[in-house]
Amino acid sequence: MSTLNSRNKYFDELFATEGLLWMGQNTNHIPAHPAVKQAMIDSITALEFNAYAPPLGFESLRQAIVTDLGLTGVEAVVTEGGVNALATICRARCRPGKTLVTTDPTWKWPGLFARQQGAEVIELPIYDAATQYRLTPEALEEAVDARTAIIYIVDPNNPLGICYSKTEIEAFVKIAQRHGALLVHDCTYRDFADGHYPALNVSTDNVVLSMSFSKWLGLAGLRIGAFVAKPELAAEIASFSTGVLGGSVIAQRAAIAGLTVKKEWMGEVRRINKANQDKLKSAVEAQGFTVPVSPSHGNFLVIETLAAGVRPEALVAAAKREGIMIRQGTYHTERFGDRFIKVSTTVPPEWVDTLCAKLPALVATARTLNDVDAQF
Repeated sequence: MSTLNSRNKYFDELFATEGLLWMGQNTNHIPAHPAVKQAMIDSITALEFNAYAPPLGFESLRQAIVTDLGLTGVEAVVTEGGVNALATICRARCRPGKTLVTTDPTWKWPGLFARQQGAEVIELPIYDAATQYRLTPEALEEAVDARTAIIYIVDPNNPLGICYSKTEIEAFVKIAQRHGALLVHDCTYRDFADGHYPALNVSTDNVVLSMSFSKWLGLAGLRIGAFVAKPELAAEIASFSTGVLGGSVIAQRAAIAGLTVKKEWMGEVRRINKANQDKLKSAVEAQGFTVPVSPSHGNFLVIETLAAGVRPEALVAAAKREGIMIRQGTYHTERFGDRFIKVSTTVPPEWVDTLCAKLPALVATARTLNDVDAQF
């Protein structure tokens, strides 16, 4: 069986697992706000799905995204998930002889998209307590040159959960501008962070912001995201889009409703997220594991298991047997993946209670597992 088919079968089996606790993909499983659910129901009832949406997204949603970011002089282009936004950006700028510079670990897929266009991917290691698990401007400056097409920064970082400061973001923008590179500021997790500073606040030249409704609003299965840039740059990037018939109408209605109730909704989501992270941190530390980044500015925790003699893949396999999906570090990084697992925390509190209660037994089982099936 091909790797592609194996990966699909893996997730198909997860979806078919009744009552599965999804705690590995940073998805949000806190029950949706009533206004968001009603917006989807109203859209379905009105049979809006019979028609294509505008190719750049509903104007009301495009404006709401920009307003939510607190920006001016830019426009949003709605895409079929944040991943589609990033794929489009990479198609627009990556070529043979060019490079995409990012961190290690990071979110893996833009690297794939860059390689598909013939570009080289340069991954700068940041899994280091000495740098507080973050990219330094000095390290970035050394890696960027005239070949650099894109500097890709996930902020807050997935999977580490660090959040860059205003000063750091300003430095990254200046480096991109000096070398004529495009700074892609992936702000998927900004709504879970304290003090997040969008790079478009620094400059609209050489900067594009990508975002998603999968994580904060819980719309992962509906596939809706966006990129935001000054009009000329947005038009350039949009010309490479494959989503020429627009994104999901139902998803866009849900996103519009979500932005309307965002302040109320995210207050409760962040409260649950923090309580879940605190509870989980205590439970894993009791097993001899460590949490290198705390607090996490994302809706997840990185948990180091290697020093306690537990292989991440073995713990993931043990959890899967109990109907719990968590993720091995190698999903994000080959270089550092043997050190950690990642657990999502925007989930019902009882899911975290279940994982914490089962954790001692899961650890005991993991210590007995030598060979595990492929994980994705």
